[in-house]
Amino acid sequence: MKQVYFIRHGETDNNKNRLLQGRKINASINEKGREQAKAIADALADVPIKKIVTSSLVRAIETAEPLMISKNLDSDQYEELDEMSFGDWDGRPFSEVISPIKAVQEAWIAGETNTQIPGGESPEEVFERAGKKVIHILNTAEEQYLAFIVHGRLIRILLSKFLGFGLQNMHLIKHSNGAINHLTWDGDKFEAVKLNSTEHLPEEEIA
Repeated sequence: MKQVYFIRHGETDNNKNRLLQGRKINASINEKGREQAKAIADALADVPIKKIVTSSLVRAIETAEPLMISKNLDSDQYEELDEMSFGDWDGRPFSEVISPIKAVQEAWIAGETNTQIPGGESPEEVFERAGKKVIHILNTAEEQYLAFIVHGRLIRILLSKFLGFGLQNMHLIKHSNGAINHLTWDGDKFEAVKLNSTEHLPEEEIA
């Protein structure tokens, strides 16, 4: 039984300023994000993580660094685990694209999960690349404790499929910056142990 931790990267200035931050945006974490990264490593201090996996994006790699130091491990980085592409909306303020975002989200909730963001990806496309990669890693890894440091929308997509909620319900999955999701994998199915755990984060993060 593998113990699998899906962790969202620490805060970036784009998160702070409410800008859409998808696959095309390669931002570093900010000071608060670095504090969150350290808190993640502290929270997993007693967990025998033996494999660390990240996306290819800087914010995920930087978030993994304190954990890598703590566990004396390198990380494996994969483009397949990059955040969803928000296409034409990447880098724009949420406030500027509220209406089109709402229309696309309503389509997803209605089960039309092949609906693409203009110039970007659909949830089905993201799961096709990321879900396959995660399963391949888990099925070929000898390690029993693995940490994946990735992205918010990606986590929603992965967990909604892995836990059987369906992509149409991915909006129900919370995904705070620096949050830890603990699942088990028996080679056939996932089960949730704890989702969106934020107890390790500074008090203002939990509020």
